[in-house]
Amino acid sequence: MRRSLLLLPLSLVVAVLAGCGNKGPLVLPPPRPVPAASAPAPAVPATASSSTTTGQP
Repeated sequence: MRRSLLLLPLSLVVAVLAGCGNKGPLVLPPPRPVPAASAPAPAVPATASSSTTTGQP
């Protein structure tokens, strides 16, 4: 009886230590190329006619 009780933890330890079988360093996927950032749109200066006037009736 005692032998069968020790068999389960022993088999669990062996399974954990075996892992998935992938040996060696961690293999990461290749990095994705960064898309080229487009130039920002040029700022359009505000004209006097488009601004709101303040202080006038």
